[in-house]
Amino acid sequence: MAPALRLAAALLALTGPALAQPTRDSLTIGITQYPSTFHPNIDAMVAKSYVAGFTLRPLTAYAPDWQPTCLFCETLPTIENGLAVRETAANGRPGLRLTYRLREGLRWGDGTPITAEDLRFAWEAGRNDATGFGAAEFYRSAYELIVVDARTITLRFDKVTFDFASVGDFKPLPAHVDRARWEADPRAYRTRTAYDTETTNPAIWNGPYRIAAVQPGAGVTLERNPLWGGAAPAFRRIQIRTVENTAALEAQLLAGQIDMIAGELGLPIDQAAALQRRTGDRFRFEYHPGLIYEHLDINHDHPALGDRRVRQALLMALDRAQIVARLFDGRQPAAHSSVNPLDPMHAEDVRQWLHDPARAAALLDEAGWRRGPDGIRRNAAGDRLSIELMTTAGNRSREQVQQVLQAQWRAAGIETRIRNEPPRVFFAETLSRRRFQGAALFAWISAPESVPRTTLHSDEIPRAERNWSGQNFGGYRNPELDALLEALPEELDPDERRQMFARLQAIYSRELPVLPLWFRSDAHIWPTWLEGVRPTGHLNPSTLWAEEWRVRP
Repeated sequence: MAPALRLAAALLALTGPALAQPTRDSLTIGITQYPSTFHPNIDAMVAKSYVAGFTLRPLTAYAPDWQPTCLFCETLPTIENGLAVRETAANGRPGLRLTYRLREGLRWGDGTPITAEDLRFAWEAGRNDATGFGAAEFYRSAYELIVVDARTITLRFDKVTFDFASVGDFKPLPAHVDRARWEADPRAYRTRTAYDTETTNPAIWNGPYRIAAVQPGAGVTLERNPLWGGAAPAFRRIQIRTVENTAALEAQLLAGQIDMIAGELGLPIDQAAALQRRTGDRFRFEYHPGLIYEHLDINHDHPALGDRRVRQALLMALDRAQIVARLFDGRQPAAHSSVNPLDPMHAEDVRQWLHDPARAAALLDEAGWRRGPDGIRRNAAGDRLSIELMTTAGNRSREQVQQVLQAQWRAAGIETRIRNEPPRVFFAETLSRRRFQGAALFAWISAPESVPRTTLHSDEIPRAERNWSGQNFGGYRNPELDALLEALPEELDPDERRQMFARLQAIYSRELPVLPLWFRSDAHIWPTWLEGVRPTGHLNPSTLWAEEWRVRP
């Protein structure tokens, strides 16, 4: 062979494999929060839900098509299939008896079978106020759990609800690992659970992946769970990296340090749109509207914010239409209540507090807050109308929003002090223990046709005796709304329920227990070679179906 041909052949041998499509057995995902805990029932936080989607499965969930579905159960109970039976509850009122059967072959990561005893442990812990589980209303209503056999339980509820087949975030907990810790001291269990003290223990995970390594505050490493009984996931390893600053998160994507940014808690839509304009088709972008409610939680114990007139004035002093147009390219509609227009229970005629500086000023004057010589309003005692405004540190979009809110409120004579915290501190400590002093900017993510009892009912105000469970962080109290929140889940007729939801929205828009801002869309950013991710647009994250994710051929 001639020297030139030999050289060409050698070059081909060297470059051929390098040009071939690389084998992809790992995936690195960027998110903007680090979980405050890995326990599935303690602290509501999107970061935890996102990770748990890979590693834990509930009995039921809402699928990407917004319909309830079984994940760890065999069949959803219905009256027609006999797994849901009406009965008289222990309180003498109409109740329900629901039977769930676990799928065959479910195991924890150490090989221990998942049984009805794991569901019993979760139920007993949730029923005990000292444990401090979220979604407490489920455990209060499910007043009895009967173990039928190793894979079957019956739950007895003290009410009949329209969404009875879906049991929210009820999932088995590893009784063989955590029951003894809980029984020893239910109040201290939240700090002693294996989910936080032995996070890499395979025995506490049951999804297609398990947590293999933890970098506190920075991320987690997931590896395939060899005992997962469902479809085999495509990736051997998944790295979830926490980058709380969204500008730094974008930089890591561009540098190839991460493969994708999760839509559930990634770049704000304006930042993602700007990135797409700069990068063209280098990544895949999908903008997914959903039941994501960006708002300001209000501390009703604040001397000014407990006055409805002040809350109304605060909202009218804001030009939300301008904010949405300028910061979000008009992609996120302004909100006027907590019920999204995508939800079938949204009321079209809900009251709207549009930008009206003159009316805002008149309300503040009426409430006794008049401008001082420096332009800041004061009451008769000389106290300044001053509000602390908090959000998650590093979220560029929210920090920009804060600056706009501060300026527009300043024009109305309201002083605003900005103070932000890392998400894991903000959600786990400041909000849950009601330590914020004014307004807190964050989002609620809900299920379809969700009754907002946990965020609005006066019985859901976090307090020490319940170990800070409940999500009515602002401390809002309204007997009329409480009664409606209690009655609404028990209305089975959709038309009647729609009327009740309309009343709820009317009260909400009049009283403004929180200040509505806008309904958010998620910006999902994927590598071009990834397929099968299905955004949901509700509280159950796309990771609950991670075994469907594949490398595009």
